[in-house]
This record gives sequence, C-alpha cells and structure tokens, in this order.
Amino acid sequence: MPISIPRGFRLAGLHCGLKSDAEKNDLALVVTDCPATAAGVYTRNLVFAAPVAWDREHTPSDRIRAVVVNSGNANACTGSRGYEDARAVARLAAAVCGAAEDQALVMSTGIIGSYLPVDKIASGIESAKARLADDEASVLAAAEGIMTTDTVRKLAGRTVAADANEIRILGMAKGAAMIGPNMATMLALVITDAALTPAAAQSALVEAVADSFNCISVDGHMSTNDTVLLLASGAAGGSPLAGEALGVFSAALKDVCVELARAIPADGEGAEHLVTIDVEGCADRAAAHKIAKAVAESPLVKTAIAGADPNWGRIVSAAGYAGVPFDPAGVDLLLNGALLYQRGAPVAFDAEAVSGSIRSNRDTTIVLRFREGSGRVRFWTTDLTAEYVRLNADYHT
Repeated sequence: MPISIPRGFRLAGLHCGLKSDAEKNDLALVVTDCPATAAGVYTRNLVFAAPVAWDREHTPSDRIRAVVVNSGNANACTGSRGYEDARAVARLAAAVCGAAEDQALVMSTGIIGSYLPVDKIASGIESAKARLADDEASVLAAAEGIMTTDTVRKLAGRTVAADANEIRILGMAKGAAMIGPNMATMLALVITDAALTPAAAQSALVEAVADSFNCISVDGHMSTNDTVLLLASGAAGGSPLAGEALGVFSAALKDVCVELARAIPADGEGAEHLVTIDVEGCADRAAAHKIAKAVAESPLVKTAIAGADPNWGRIVSAAGYAGVPFDPAGVDLLLNGALLYQRGAPVAFDAEAVSGSIRSNRDTTIVLRFREGSGRVRFWTTDLTAEYVRLNADYHT
C-alpha cells in the first residue's frame, strides 16, 4: 500500500542488539516536531509491564514528543528496577528532541522476566537519531523494529477530509500470539496530523479499540504489555476537531485499527485459518461480545476448523456456556455461508462441501444469529494447529 505519512513526525528503526539476529530490527523511534496530543489504551492484566505503568501515568497528554519501542525484551515482571529502566529509556528518547522524560512514552515486547539492557537501547536511540526521517523507508524500518514472532509488518493508513483539512492517519502494530481481548502480546502505535484535544483523542481511541483490538483472540492469553497509543501532531492545521469533523476522523481511526487488529490473527502463530465470527441478534453488544469470545477461544472449535470439520455442535455449545441468557430455540448457525443449524435444530447440509470450503480457503466465516435483540459484534480468531503448540513449546517467555 502507498504510505501517506502524517505531517509533524519522523521515524526510524534499526537493530541495537536485543535480538540475536543482527538482520532483524529491534528498536523503533518516533519523534514529533512539536508537542503532540497522546492517548493510550492498555492491558487489563493485573500483572502489567513497566512500560505500561509509565505510559498510563503520562496519557492522555498534550505535550508528548517521542515514543520508543523495543522488541526482544518485554521489561515485564521486573519490579522497581523495570520501572526505573522504562523511565531511563523515556529520558533517552526525550533527549533526542530536547524534551523532558515525561514527554516520552515507551513500549516493550518480547521475553518476560529479563531486565532491559538499557545500554544497548541507549546506543540504539543515539543511532536512530541520525536516521530519523519522514519517508516510506523509515516507516518500514520502524514497523519492523516492533516485531517479535510476526512474519509480516502490520501497517494501515487512511486519508480523510475534515474541517477543510486533509487528515492523515497511519498505524503500525505487532502481534501473532499471546493474543486475547482486553487487550491482547500486541502493541500498536497510530500517528495522525489531526488537531485533537487529549479528551477527544482518548475517547476516539477507546471507541476504536473496542471494535478492533478488543475483538481479536489467538489463544485467549491476555498479555502483560498490550498497549495502543495514538499521537496527534496537529500539523494538518486548524482548531481541534469537534462535532462532525471529529466523527469523520473517529470513523477513519476505527478503520485503521480494525485493519491492524485483523492482521494480527491473520498472522497468528502456526495458524492456517483466519476465522471471522459474526454474532447477531443479541440483547446488546456486550452479550454478543461474550458469545463471540467464547466461540473464538474454544479449543474444540479452533481444532475443528484446523481439521476442516463443520462441527456445528462445538460452536453452539460454546455459545451456550458464554454466560449469556438466550433462547436456544432461536439460534441459527452458518459456516462459510452454509446453513447448518436453524431455530435450535440441525438442518440437512452437504458436510463434504462445507468441509472442502474450509480446507481450501484460509478465511473461514461463522455467523451466529439469535432472536433476542439488535446487539451484534464482529470478532476474529484463528484455528489451533500442532504448529502453534510447537512454536510456543519452544519459545521461552
């Protein structure tokens, strides 16, 4: 995709020695020309990493100048030293643009329980300073710098008109496993040249995350480091967005987040299928979300998809234990467009054809329809393969 870089930002990415493979970037640095508005949404895990603690304390804000991201080390479960290391990294990043430590945000991902090699990151930040640019190569390098077990860079962007100004939005994300809603290890950074107040930025980001990063699951494991940050430079000009213009921006932000979020299970470790689950007709959205999450995280549903088995019983029963009251006689189920179950009873279908449709396509769709109300949600997950087990048995966390 052509990359339209929001004005007011410069980026860099490089290898600083956190990963053993010198060919792989493990550091990303983003700086702003002027103080930027920042918002953040974070993991709800009670065991959260030091960078999460630091960023929570410093968002929302209207004075952020830098974000530094390292991969290869999560700086999680590292106690007070971990927090001081995060502070030190923030100080180093802020110094690049002559700012104070509380004007920089930090994200980390990788192995849990190891202290951060701050000296390597310090050297990396110094090298990154000379490489900062606002071109496509710098974006790609930064996007690679946040990857761990990802096999591809995850980038998404939109350009919209709001208040007669061209607004650019660009996001990057990482994640392939340890993915479970609220949030789930995944990191994302979205930059925009829109003018936003801290309150508007935070509200727009929370809304966007609800329908994107909180609607994905690979393994249901909520990470210690999940973070989504939004930085707005205001370089597009004009007053802070409000009313209809803010609505246009918020819709585009949600589109970017949905595209990034979907790319995470699409790149799920060992996954052979990306599964889209549409739950419709629930009492409210919260009920639909609980059912979708239960289906998405069922090992039996996931292994059935891996085996191209149109096992509707596993899907329906997962919905039944989600903790949401509904009339079982009012449930329909479609798999890859084929009706398998209607009004609480099985219907005749060509099992061989449905199985073939699963086996021959990477994308699988599940639609569950209820008759309780208008609540609906779209959720993404993966199948569960022997390769996922092998990868995570061999990966030290």
